[in-house]
Amino acid sequence: MNIVVDSGNTYSKIGWFSESTLLRYQTQLSFEALVELIRQEPPKYLLYSSVSRSTEAFLEALGLNIPVLSLSAHTPVPILKNYDTPHTLGADRIAAAVGGTFLFPDEDLVVIDMGTCITYDYVTRMGTFEGGLISPGLRMRFRAMHSFTQRLPLVEPDGIPPLIGKSTHHAMQSGVMHGLLAEIEGIIAAYRQISPHCRVLACGGDVPFFESRLKPTIFAVPELVLIGLNRILQHNVALQQD
Repeated sequence: MNIVVDSGNTYSKIGWFSESTLLRYQTQLSFEALVELIRQEPPKYLLYSSVSRSTEAFLEALGLNIPVLSLSAHTPVPILKNYDTPHTLGADRIAAAVGGTFLFPDEDLVVIDMGTCITYDYVTRMGTFEGGLISPGLRMRFRAMHSFTQRLPLVEPDGIPPLIGKSTHHAMQSGVMHGLLAEIEGIIAAYRQISPHCRVLACGGDVPFFESRLKPTIFAVPELVLIGLNRILQHNVALQQD
């Protein structure tokens, strides 16, 4: 059994794999809860990807003698990176791209990750990550309106509201939700000028708000990053064994 960990600034998520099969996963874990889960069922191999805590601190807290791969810009991955600054490329972006090429080989892909920021990345059917777009995420847009004005309240997303808001609260909701919906559809349409038959994959916590409202067909794969991390782990284990 393999375990992959995607550790963010606040919470972590973890996936348990038997070879390429995702057995189960958990999200929104504290660091302490994450460590305890791994101790309960130590894996054969473990991949650790984190933007907040060093691998050394993780290993010290874990206290287990198991092989751990730390994901960095220098870690070998099973796709090519046609990116001018690969050292700045976020781990989630490359992991989602790897997961997409694993699930849908030989297809052009647009991978949309709706997290704190929204990324729209293009991966060719030849397995080359070409780059993409980074846009403010859903809650970031609400917070920006509140933070950069004197009177606008802090609003939370609550589904897709009517287009015409009848109060400031509802107008803000409509602006963010319909604006982002139009952005997503417009960017997908622009990518389809490049590759008319590209497959669109979406992951991230805010996908449920938009999945059923998008006119272009998309495939929601909530665990896409974990699948990609496991594929990267398998790739590196195979390289070590050659």
